[in-house]
This record gives sequence, structure tokens and C-alpha cells, in this order.
Amino acid sequence: MNVAIPEEDDARNIQAGERILLIDSKDRRYLITLAASGMFSTHAGIVHHDEIIGQLEGCEVVAHQRDESRKSTRVLLVLRPTLSDLILKMPRGAQVIYPKDLGAILMAADLFPGAKVLEAGVGSGALSMAALRAGCIVRGYEIREDFANRALANVRDLFGEGASYVVEVRDVYEGIDERGLDRILLDLPEPWRVLDHARNALVPGGIICAYLPSINQTAEFRSALDRGDYEFAETFEILRRTWHIEGRSVRPDHRMVAHTGFLTTARRVPGRTRRRRAADTALEGASFSSDEAVANAFESEI
Repeated sequence: MNVAIPEEDDARNIQAGERILLIDSKDRRYLITLAASGMFSTHAGIVHHDEIIGQLEGCEVVAHQRDESRKSTRVLLVLRPTLSDLILKMPRGAQVIYPKDLGAILMAADLFPGAKVLEAGVGSGALSMAALRAGCIVRGYEIREDFANRALANVRDLFGEGASYVVEVRDVYEGIDERGLDRILLDLPEPWRVLDHARNALVPGGIICAYLPSINQTAEFRSALDRGDYEFAETFEILRRTWHIEGRSVRPDHRMVAHTGFLTTARRVPGRTRRRRAADTALEGASFSSDEAVANAFESEI
């Protein structure tokens, strides 16, 4: 017998075609798409989709024995997946950016509804999905056609056909056609090769954000930012540690998601290189303090 919470609002009931999570007693999670008369096999037995369709989130479904002679005593919790669940469980060809980093990118890159965003290196579409959920208009450049198709499929599964999302199979190192971009997001091995193109594509004050696995790549990117029209560069990483809390037993969990990548952001400030060059020239021949020379050089440009 299906164990379910009482129905409250038909509009909130789980429908055929939705993706849901089945969670067992050991917190193992299974992402499935519901279909009328469909079945899903687990170690605990067979779950009939029809026993979930029409129910509310938080219901429990009982697994059937494979020969249908009797039902198992095992039940699975039914919930709609969060975006984090979808990203970790969705089909992918490339390694996805982890949810802990996606949240940081949303804030550090200041993604907002209506922002025009270029994402280069879309992979399986995890960052695209986060940006679209934030209300951005996203155009992706992806050099691999199979990755581009996978990202498009994953976004379509979440948002349907109406998402503000286009992916082109092309190399961002060769140029950016778009103008008036608010944000540029890069998941590429050599993001410094994009900076000259980004200078013409980003609006003044626009933000560029790069996700890189190694500190050597990050240092190269930071050095290139210092030579261009970019200010307020910042690099950081996110280390996520959960805690075990059970009664009086309170301690950090033995395992944590530590380093996954370095995040670097900077803002395009037109004329920054010219002002910095003027400041350096003033420093070379100044007979007063370096702080005064820099201040005077910047004031003269203003």
C-alpha cells in the first residue's frame, strides 16, 4: 500500500513527465522521470510510477518484490530534486562545476535577471543552468559539439524549450561577436587568451569570471588581468565542510569537499591600462614619495 500525505492542492501534485528523487533509508538517491505505467528497479525492488503520480512531495512509496508475489518492507521517500541534485545526477560528458562553486559564482560574478552572459566552455551545462535560474540571458561557446548537445539537452530537460539559451560550436579564443555583455564566464584552460576579445565585448564595469583547477593557470590569468583594462581582481576557493550533529556528539564530518577549483573575478574598467602607465611614469622620475606620485598621476588623468 502506498504511504502518502493527504492531498491539498492538485496543482502541487506530482505529474507524469516530472523528474523526481527516490531516497532510500541509507540516503541513496535515484533521479527518475515519471511516466504512466512506468517502473523503476532498485536493490529494494520495483517502484511503480503510477503509485507516485498524483501524490504530493514527501510521500513514501513501497517497493514491490520482483515476482510481485508480495511487497517489500522497504519504502522510498519521494521529493522533487533541487538544482544541486539535478547537476550532480544529470548526464554529463565533462566534469561539472560543483554546486558549492556555482553558488559562489552567482554572487562573485553578480548574476542578475536580464543580464547578458557569455559562457565559454559550457561542458554539461551546470553553470548555464545556474545562470538561467538566476534569470540571465545566456549564450554559450563550446568547442566540442558533443558537449554542446549535452548542455542543450540538460537545459531543455530543466527549463523546457523556452529557455533564453543558445550554444554555438566555436572557439572563444578566436573572438567574441557579441557586444554589450554584462558578464563573461570562462571554464577554459587558458582564459587569458580571451581578455583582448572580452575588452570589446564587455560593458564598462562588466565582470569576467574564470574557473580554473590549478594555481599556475590562475597566476597566469591574474598576470594578464594586470596588463589589461581590468580592476578589482580577486581569487578564492570554496572549501565545504559539513558537521556531524547527533545528540551530544558534535564534530566535523570525517570527509569534506575541499579544493575543486580557483575562482577569479575582475571588472572591466576602460582606460585602466592608460592610467596605470601614467602612474608608473610618474613614479620613475618622482622626487617625492611613491604614494604621492601615484595619487598625482591618477588625479591628472581624472
